[in-house]
Order: sequence, then C-alpha cells, then structure tokens
Amino acid sequence: MDAGNLLQKASDNFSVRRAFGAAYEKDGTLIIPVALVAGGGGGGRSRTAASAPAATDQEATDQDATDQDVTAQDSRRADVGGGMGGMVLPAGVYVVKGDQVRWVPAVDVTIITLASLCAVRVLAGALRRSGRRAPRRR
Repeated sequence: MDAGNLLQKASDNFSVRRAFGAAYEKDGTLIIPVALVAGGGGGGRSRTAASAPAATDQEATDQDATDQDVTAQDSRRADVGGGMGGMVLPAGVYVVKGDQVRWVPAVDVTIITLASLCAVRVLAGALRRSGRRAPRRR
C-alpha cells in the first residue's frame, strides 16, 4: 500500500462524518455537524543482516553462480511496522435558519456519568486522606 492511499484512508476515518455524517439542508434549515477529532500514528523500519544456513560443497558452487547478481543490500532483511489510532467525539451541531445561527450541543450521558463518578471518587479520597491527618479533638 502506498503512502498516498494510506493517508487518504486515514483522512476518511478521522473526520466529523464518522460521528455525525455530512452537513445537510432540510426545509430551509442547514445542519452543520461539529466533532472533536484526534488521531496519531507512527511507523518505522529496521534493516538486519540475514542469516544464511550453511551450504554443502555442491550447493555452494551452484550458489556462487547466482550470487554474482546479488548486491550487499539484498543480503539484508528489512523489518517494517507501523500503526495508527484515533477518536471522534460528537460535540454538537450548528443550526442555520435564515440569518440566525444557534449551537445545539451533543450530550453524551455516558461521558457525563463517568466524569461525575471520577469526581466523586477523587473527592472521597481527598476527604479520607484529610481525615487521617487531622488530629481528633475530644
């Protein structure tokens, strides 16, 4: 796969269309979706020397005839790897009707619930630690 094709597929995956779809118009109202898109990737290559098994005398003579065309670069093995990842979170939509534009946020109940539970856990831990440090009065 060439780099241009890979970047095109990444561009298609990291877009607002993954969260909402394309903007559309209905009954004179234009709906423009907005999303938080984040992604990243990386790759690399390593060249290591190839290990050739020991050859017998007959195989060595046959091999010498074909080895004349092999360059030093061909005797090395290339290890290649890479990866990418990302996320698309819906933020909301702009609703355009006539001359007026209004923002309608996308409410994700799961994220709000998880954030609330994390905040309660942090506060409970802080209260527990402060209770251990404070001397008790009688």
